[in-house]
Amino acid sequence: MTLRLTRRALHKSVLAMAFAAALPLGAHAQENGLLVLGMSTTPTTLDPHEDSSAPNNAMSRHIFDSLINRGGAAENMPQLATSWRVIDPTHWEFKLREGVTFHDGSDFDAEDVTASLLRARDKPSQSFASYTRTIKDVTATDPLTIVVETTVPDPMILNSLSRIRIISSDYADASVEDFDNGTAAVGTGPFKFAGYTPGDRLELVRNDEYFEEPADWSKVTLRFVPDDGARLAGLLSGDIDLIETLPGEGADRVESNDNLDIIRGQSTRLVYLGTDQESDVTPFATAKDGSPLSSNPFKDERVRKALLMAINREAIVDRVMQKNGTRADQFVAEGYLGYSDKVEPVNYDPEGAKALLAEAGYPDGFKLTVHGPSGRYVGDSEVLQAVGQMFARIGVDTQVEVMPWSMYADRYAAGDFSLFLASWGVNTGEVSNPATALVATRDAEKGTGRYNGGGVSVPALDALVDEASRTLDENERRPILEEVSEITFNEYLILPMHFENVVLGACKGIEYTPRGDKYTLAYDVKSDE
Repeated sequence: MTLRLTRRALHKSVLAMAFAAALPLGAHAQENGLLVLGMSTTPTTLDPHEDSSAPNNAMSRHIFDSLINRGGAAENMPQLATSWRVIDPTHWEFKLREGVTFHDGSDFDAEDVTASLLRARDKPSQSFASYTRTIKDVTATDPLTIVVETTVPDPMILNSLSRIRIISSDYADASVEDFDNGTAAVGTGPFKFAGYTPGDRLELVRNDEYFEEPADWSKVTLRFVPDDGARLAGLLSGDIDLIETLPGEGADRVESNDNLDIIRGQSTRLVYLGTDQESDVTPFATAKDGSPLSSNPFKDERVRKALLMAINREAIVDRVMQKNGTRADQFVAEGYLGYSDKVEPVNYDPEGAKALLAEAGYPDGFKLTVHGPSGRYVGDSEVLQAVGQMFARIGVDTQVEVMPWSMYADRYAAGDFSLFLASWGVNTGEVSNPATALVATRDAEKGTGRYNGGGVSVPALDALVDEASRTLDENERRPILEEVSEITFNEYLILPMHFENVVLGACKGIEYTPRGDKYTLAYDVKSDE
């Protein structure tokens, strides 16, 4: 601990001198081999199979590898598997990389892969059900070959396997606590565990034996700083070298600082509003006087469309988010598999929204509480406040309630709210994954609807999702997925808001190419020196 603090103090001292001398900060960070990243979200655990959320999955990639490396543009690349082939529609063979060792010096082999995939599949949390739901069995045919058997033909199996981190089979029965205290946090990845303080930071040291090539940084600290102002202050003071989600109000300060840069990119993370379409009487919508409504207004397609028409999404992106987003109308942008030009965009039209509400039987509107997380998405609290004001203009008196992600996540997935803010990183680059998780009927056995917080259940949509999930040929899948998009967004099953942009602040001299999934990975951070 003493050594760690000494190095940290040295790092801060060097950066302070860099400010005074107007020298590139990143170059000094490179000189000392130290990198501090300011993360905008807070993970919940180091157990890579316990909770499939973006913060957890991004963090785990520093310590653990997968069979498949999912690239920044959603491409599949070899990692612990060097090659793969289809034996038949339900059997895939993977050849494993030779000579790989875990951080504790033990050899990596097929037993570790088998244990990891089955552990992720069988975890009681079922958080990885979207990725493991078709895995029937995993068999080692020799120490460096495995066969994955699926229950049905699964065209997304490579993507799914890229999400599952490989741990040592020695820790297949380890608890969440064993991972969080470092005992079981033993991977093959580019960095080794050095320390973890939940809610504060993860400390890492370079794995000099990494099978690709060692990282540029001998020591990395991931600091979890969900507060925008604190994260920006850390960058401006030189305490942090690169920060995620640069707040819009800080862009001018960064641009005017000769020691700092802004790094920009486009993500595939869709932010949307979900509505309770399951309950006969929804808990957070009432008449204007507070008395119960006789029915759930969100079961009416006209009400859902009216709410979308009431939202000026361009204004939210430009003003509230400071251009850190791009308006969205469906799961993916044009060019991605499943995008449909038959989805009808819904434009801002408050008068038309009022007319639709009246037609649905709510001429005077109603009262509503909307829920969302705080510090999870770009400007999430401010976005919801703006939405609430826009709803009020069409007669829906709206109260906004936000809470920390740790309190919010399970409640929204369980369908506790009437109208809620949520998001999904469409990191597969196609529609079947978000559709399976967000709008397919909840079915634990099938692994569908895991994050269907609105209780959406449309049999025709389910049939299409099922068909797409067993269609291996991409040309045959394309029209199926397009129809999934058409049903989802022409029937307003969820209300699309925007795709988040990737905007990072960095010390001069640091190079980083933003990823579509918005993961910030220290291994990919380079110096231009």
